[in-house]
Amino acid sequence: MREDRRVVAWIELVREAALDALALVLPTSCAGCGAEGHELCTPCRAQLAPSPVRVAAPGGVLVSAGTGYRDHVQRVVLAYKEGRTGLASPLAGLLAAALADAAPSPDIELCVVPSTRAAYRRRGFDPARLVLVRTGYRDVRVLRAARPHRVQKGLGRHERRMNLEGVHRARRSLAGRRFLIVDDVVTTGATIAEAARAIRAAGGEVVGAAAIAATPLRSARRGTPTWYSGNAG
Repeated sequence: MREDRRVVAWIELVREAALDALALVLPTSCAGCGAEGHELCTPCRAQLAPSPVRVAAPGGVLVSAGTGYRDHVQRVVLAYKEGRTGLASPLAGLLAAALADAAPSPDIELCVVPSTRAAYRRRGFDPARLVLVRTGYRDVRVLRAARPHRVQKGLGRHERRMNLEGVHRARRSLAGRRFLIVDDVVTTGATIAEAARAIRAAGGEVVGAAAIAATPLRSARRGTPTWYSGNAG
């Protein structure tokens, strides 16, 4: 079992190196402003300065995010998830800030919400896991897909929760273990909530979650962005 984990880790390292090399040789334009010749120009990189926020996922899981998911940050994240893996390093600063805000102790393990098989085949990488690696952390792979589900984009809050219900399952008993869930972007919190449910069903404890960015709720009355639990601090 230990040798199997080493093989998986080695394959991931080779994959990450290949993705980085490919990003260097392909012609690029800045993911933030479109300027030619830069993966992310200096002014746009500066706009990725962390500004941690906290949101509450369904079920009460407190999520620390590196910043709000909008405008410049949203453009960079979307470009990254579309295959521009060179953006993993600048985005790692946001996830690192979220992890620092969540303040995990040495006995807490990091659990990345796994991509669907279809998404992994399409991209060739797991967005949240690759950014986490750039922070210097590694996760433990304790969750696996239990059933297929629809793409979340375009679904409402309730539909997202129903779509994800029961999609994850723990690989083994997690009794006595504590976890911080890691994801790329938190929109409604349904993905975090489902991962937390699967961990708890296997006997594990969920102490919180961390993400690169989070989308604020919109006030039903004024249409202004509001955070579930206010700014981190």
